[in-house]
Amino acid sequence: MVFKCMSLNLKSNMPLSSNFRLQGKVAIITGGTSGIGATAAKLFHENGAKVVIADVQDKRGQALADKLGEGVCYVHCDVSNEDDIINLVDTAVAKYGKLDIMYNNAGNLDCPSGNILDTQKSDVERLLAVNTVGGFLGAKHAARVMLPQRKGCILFTASDCRELAGVGSSAYAVSRYGVLGLVKGLEAELGQYGIRVNCVSTMRQMGNRRGQVLKTQDSIANAALHLASDETSYVSGQNLVSMEGSVF
Repeated sequence: MVFKCMSLNLKSNMPLSSNFRLQGKVAIITGGTSGIGATAAKLFHENGAKVVIADVQDKRGQALADKLGEGVCYVHCDVSNEDDIINLVDTAVAKYGKLDIMYNNAGNLDCPSGNILDTQKSDVERLLAVNTVGGFLGAKHAARVMLPQRKGCILFTASDCRELAGVGSSAYAVSRYGVLGLVKGLEAELGQYGIRVNCVSTMRQMGNRRGQVLKTQDSIANAALHLASDETSYVSGQNLVSMEGSVF
């Protein structure tokens, strides 16, 4: 399938579905203690999935798992650490018996300075370690357990820097372009095993009001739910771009 960018306007006032669109599925969500990740964890759980929340914010992660209740657990995971990723995936499979959805949502924000002359090598390495390498490791170890199943869904969160110039630093753009390249490569590599690979991004608009941020989180979480469900069992290699607004 040809890799394309598709614009998607998933309004935040869409009902959080009670149709159990993920009934019987097991999902890991990295960066799942706040923002898009926490919203997706709630939405996936409401739609019938067993959810493993992964993050480095242990108190927030455990509190969210406790709040959501049965069928949700928290696992400490630094996505740039391969041992943590291995433990995360193995824990999910040991607890719930399988892995259907790997949502690589964890990400670092931009550099303190967008000017390439002021950007430190350590800033670039920090962005790449989480945004790009972290996504790669999540996909690698999800694929490890999905290949024998001959099915699965791997998702990523990216940003609009591929679509619009100047919305982030050059270092940030490199880290996010890497994610989109990963989606394209894995679509071809894993598709033969029944594993779908997609990405959700957001078009940044002016402003960062709290209401706009919450709308963005709902929009991206709904897009992820759509791609994770059997409704899109034929979709792979896509970058769905929400038009709701963002602070990525």
